[in-house]
Amino acid sequence: MLFVYLIAVVLLAEKFAIPLDNGIERFGMPQALGGAIIAALVLSPEALSGIHATLGNQLQRSVNILLGSVLATIGLTIPAVLTIGLVTRRPVALGVQGGNFPLLLLTLAVSVVTFSSGRTNILQGCIHLLLFTVFLLLIFFP
Repeated sequence: MLFVYLIAVVLLAEKFAIPLDNGIERFGMPQALGGAIIAALVLSPEALSGIHATLGNQLQRSVNILLGSVLATIGLTIPAVLTIGLVTRRPVALGVQGGNFPLLLLTLAVSVVTFSSGRTNILQGCIHLLLFTVFLLLIFFP
């Protein structure tokens, strides 16, 4: 069922991407913004659950939900997108060039620390939010 869900999400994201790309081009925004918006839509159910857990003062549950969903999405989406790119013979750009590559490595290192510790704390959450803010800034100012 997970594979069927992934196909449905990819097809819906592809249909949504056309008007999104047109709007991004029309307003002169960076192309990477489209990928970030699609990713936000795909991750929004888990994000809302994580925010709800945070508001209920369940920080560990919140981090588990958010990081687990991100890992599952990346673990399924990147191989699926690369496979579709190979099958359709279309080039795939993962956007890991320039300042994004060191940011990716730093995010992975912080995630390892977060996952390997027995419990998480507010400082680790703030570091993840800071890294996300830097990611957003790199979209607009590469």
